[in-house]
Amino acid sequence: MLGLAAQMLRYRKGTFVATFLALAAGVVVLTVCGVLVESGLRYKGEPQRYGAAFAVVARHQLTVQGPERFGERETSTVTLPERGTVPESLVGKVAAVPGVASAVADRTITVAAAAAPKVPVTGHGWTSAALTPYKVVSGTAPRIQGEVVVDERLAAAGKLRPGGTTAILTGGTVQQVRVSGVVKASGVRGPQAALFFTDAQAARLYPRPGRVDAIGVIPKKGADRAAVTAAVERIADDAGAKAYTGDELGLAEQPEAVAAKSFALEAGGAFGGYAALIIGFVVAATVGLSVRYRRRDFALLRAIAATPGQVRLLLLGEVGMLSLLAAVVGVPIGLLAGLWIGDELVTRGFVPENFTMSGGLLAAPAVTAAVAAVALLSAWIGARRTTRIRPTEALGEAAVETALGGRVRVVSGLALLGGAVALIGLTGSTGGQTAMGAAVGMLYTFVLAIALLAPWINRAAAVALAPVLRTVFGDSGYLAAANLRANARGMVAVLTALVLSVGFGGTVWFLQDNLERQTVIQSREGTLAQHALVGGAGLPAAAAAQARQIPGVLAATGVRRTSVLVPFMDEAMTVVAQGIDPQGANQTMDLKVKAGSLAELEAGTVAVSSSQADTAGWKIGGKARLWLGDGTPVHLKVVAIYDRNFGFGDITLSNATLAGHTASDLHDHVLIRSAPDADVGPALTKLAGAYPASAVTSTDQFTGELAEDLAISSWLNKLLVAVLVGYAVLAAANTLIMAALARARELSLLRLVGVTRRQVKRMANAEQAALLGVALTIGIAIAAVTLSSIVNAVAGQPVPYVPALGWVVIVGGTVALALVSTIIPIGRLLRTPPVEGMGIRE
Repeated sequence: MLGLAAQMLRYRKGTFVATFLALAAGVVVLTVCGVLVESGLRYKGEPQRYGAAFAVVARHQLTVQGPERFGERETSTVTLPERGTVPESLVGKVAAVPGVASAVADRTITVAAAAAPKVPVTGHGWTSAALTPYKVVSGTAPRIQGEVVVDERLAAAGKLRPGGTTAILTGGTVQQVRVSGVVKASGVRGPQAALFFTDAQAARLYPRPGRVDAIGVIPKKGADRAAVTAAVERIADDAGAKAYTGDELGLAEQPEAVAAKSFALEAGGAFGGYAALIIGFVVAATVGLSVRYRRRDFALLRAIAATPGQVRLLLLGEVGMLSLLAAVVGVPIGLLAGLWIGDELVTRGFVPENFTMSGGLLAAPAVTAAVAAVALLSAWIGARRTTRIRPTEALGEAAVETALGGRVRVVSGLALLGGAVALIGLTGSTGGQTAMGAAVGMLYTFVLAIALLAPWINRAAAVALAPVLRTVFGDSGYLAAANLRANARGMVAVLTALVLSVGFGGTVWFLQDNLERQTVIQSREGTLAQHALVGGAGLPAAAAAQARQIPGVLAATGVRRTSVLVPFMDEAMTVVAQGIDPQGANQTMDLKVKAGSLAELEAGTVAVSSSQADTAGWKIGGKARLWLGDGTPVHLKVVAIYDRNFGFGDITLSNATLAGHTASDLHDHVLIRSAPDADVGPALTKLAGAYPASAVTSTDQFTGELAEDLAISSWLNKLLVAVLVGYAVLAAANTLIMAALARARELSLLRLVGVTRRQVKRMANAEQAALLGVALTIGIAIAAVTLSSIVNAVAGQPVPYVPALGWVVIVGGTVALALVSTIIPIGRLLRTPPVEGMGIRE
């Protein structure tokens, strides 16, 4: 039967090409997702500054323990938004471990050098230079306060030499320092240059007293490294930190590497999950339709005494060979697409420069096996009716249209439809992530319900549209309505693919547009200040105080951008937050407070968005449990609930609460509001000149830059959505072409009984118009309900923003796709003489 299967592939090119395209495209998409996940698993960063360390103790992740269930307690891990720290007291404990030669504390300090303002610089204590190691190439090490050592990159960019002086901005203040030496380290290729203070000076400048970023471990010669590792790991575990060794040293050095690793795993896994659902459904529908159009082949085999097992083996062999061929073509394309996406992720700043898309050894076989399993299962299910009936009845069964479906199918479809309707109410009654999850579930539930109920929908639509089709298309309309009624089940895959294209594409693509638009609008409308002082290396609280002293300035608010972790479904979820100076904040920003007051914001309190309050169940006067960006747990009193979460984040804290818990402990920018007739531009420009890498800009320009940043950050989401919608469109075209080409005998018979070619074309157009009308109506309805539910739940806008051009593209593209996919195959069939067409295989 396998030999016969190979021959069938040669003579049934139409259905096999359609099946192959669906399988190959699915392999491509899932291979990209698999490579992204595998790259995340393999990515370990690149140790540079810690190249000489044997182990590094650091804290870059937070472990959250869930409630105990069935005697077990589940835990989850999330990457800290801010650089985590460990207690300085651990340095002595690690140093006391037998076999450890030295334990070196490393503190990372934000620095901007006036001599090279465009060069990113980090400051450290001199002792930590041994972890790389750096070697002095000229001058001496720093010995007193006010002396620094610079690496050769900073020295070359700023033309610095031992004995010279330069100005640096650190800790929010400008200092004149003397360059005591220049150092060099081979193999350090990171984007940031290094500057070294004395250890005492670094401790004073570090914004987190009693803490350090990491502890590097250098073992003694001949020490038992396994014993040292075990002892250091125990000390790290007790402190809630981790001991990084071997290939993981790069993760210890670069918190952004940890974030990139999590990003790759989450993005690839989440998108892969959505893609797998759609691809599985499309592949199942395509393979099932292919089997359906070949019922006469299988019936003939059964009539000449082929056993059910042989027919199933034939079909499974065909699909298996197509799956292998699809993998041969799809996997290399997927790997190349993965490399391109990896380059784009680096270029757009999603991941560090040393992140590479690697792997495929695990992803390729896993994807091939998954797609093949779906195809084989679909083929087996599709052939089960033909293989169950008696051989003498096979040809008779193949000549008539089968029933619409069984009781299980209709009950399941109605249950899913009821569940989707119930999710509408859940989405409207909740907010935040709960509403978002309910709405996404509603979208998939609606599509699945339509897929199951499609035979009855097609039959009902054919009956309802019959008068319209007869009126518009005449006799051709009558034939079209009869065909739609008779082939209600055969058009299931066509209807579902079109609904999926319109419903999924219209929902997910426009959702991204709505979120971006809300962010820009809320930021613009909520920013009352006219000017923004932006600090490339951070701004101290003194900058806001100095701005308030300028004549004509009504208020100045220092703002820190950060993220915090909030409890969500027994885990921790990262949300955008900001820290502000409460003094005069109501004059520079309007968060649209709906309960409480920002005037009460101070250390130990928090203002939250209404979306986050609904998700977490927080109330005014109650306590909000969360973790600051560095993993510090806090319980804060809720003093205000506001609506403009897209423009200002879900959490607003006092800068006093954030003190010591952010990487720099400085403001990102200062919002400044001046009197309408005051000319404060020159004074603000002079103020910006006092802080290297700082500038004054208008808040209109500030908002415009925010829109550009959002466009960059949404690039990946839109790319992934475009891929999924494109796959659904391919499936729709595949299905339509396959359905059209399967009508050769039917159209030839119509022409033999006197129907003209023009009437046949009008009949096909009438069928397509009816099917398109039903699919567009259902798809647009699903998209409208889902999109409006999400936008209303998360943004309070009952009517979502839908660009006119977007709908024209989606609806017009779907119509054009359906017409082209039908008109061209039908035209080809009509060029065949009807007598000859009656002898063509279906």
